[in-house]
Amino acid sequence: MRGQLSHIEIYVSDLERSSSFWGWFLGELGYTSFQRWDKGQSWKLGATYFVIVQTEDDFKASSYHRKNVGLNHVAFHAESRQDVDQMINKLKVKNIPILYPEQHPEVNSQNYAVYFEDPDRIKVEFVSTPK
Repeated sequence: MRGQLSHIEIYVSDLERSSSFWGWFLGELGYTSFQRWDKGQSWKLGATYFVIVQTEDDFKASSYHRKNVGLNHVAFHAESRQDVDQMINKLKVKNIPILYPEQHPEVNSQNYAVYFEDPDRIKVEFVSTPK
């Protein structure tokens, strides 16, 4: 559909480590493995796909930080507050640090979310918004 997100592509420092993280999380959201090649992997949900690609050695020297110019975070819809709470429990079991624990999970009167980071410290948001 016109305007719908086609895909997101993220360059990662360690393909295997990131594949493990994103494969687990995206699988929890219903994405299925789409493509895999020697320097990358993708997952698909409906018409949208998510891609990670191994960063070339020449470009690894500069590290990512979400407060620099560029991508700040990737946000995914949750179905409900209970869905967010279940994800929180799964993140804790996997020892994935939760960001902003003092604010979490109540973001404001309308949104209910959990924030965490991928292996390269890209912020991920899982949020339930009123319909």
